[in-house]
Amino acid sequence: MTDRKRSAEALVVRSGTAERVPLPHGGGFELLADAAATGGSLGVNRLTLADGADGARPHLHALSTELFYVLDGALDLYLDGAFEAVGCGGLVVVPPGMPHAFGAAAGAGADLLAVLTPGVDRFDYFRSLGRIQHGLDSFDSLLPEQDRYDVHFLDASDWRSARAAAAARAAGGVQRAKGRRMP
Repeated sequence: MTDRKRSAEALVVRSGTAERVPLPHGGGFELLADAAATGGSLGVNRLTLADGADGARPHLHALSTELFYVLDGALDLYLDGAFEAVGCGGLVVVPPGMPHAFGAAAGAGADLLAVLTPGVDRFDYFRSLGRIQHGLDSFDSLLPEQDRYDVHFLDASDWRSARAAAAARAAGGVQRAKGRRMP
């Protein structure tokens, strides 16, 4: 046995004990761990998104790396101008400074674990997003807080175009499949 002192305590978050921030489409954030709880090492949340729902508009993190692990469903990601689809079991690591956005794929919901390291106290950010999604606050209320949360918003026009094209492709595939089955 060594004589070393531990620098931090273990953090245990039991199932069903995390604060949940509901989203209007039935999904929501589970606020699992913030920087205060982890000594600044990381922040963790779980996000569930309904079929085709947006998760985050284009943004970047100046200081932090963000990891996404898709627990279920499928996620559309926009990574530095490239559109990627990632299904259940997929992992994405976004380095600091890389523009990115994400949402559930058309025709699928998404359940994902998101980890930000080093951690930033962002629970209030997720609470704000919940209020914005429910129409109780405006997106503009987040703009003065970009440095605080290390979330720097970018132009969303390319992301919106890519999402619309993916949704149209998914809808077209459904219509074609239905058309083949009809007499």
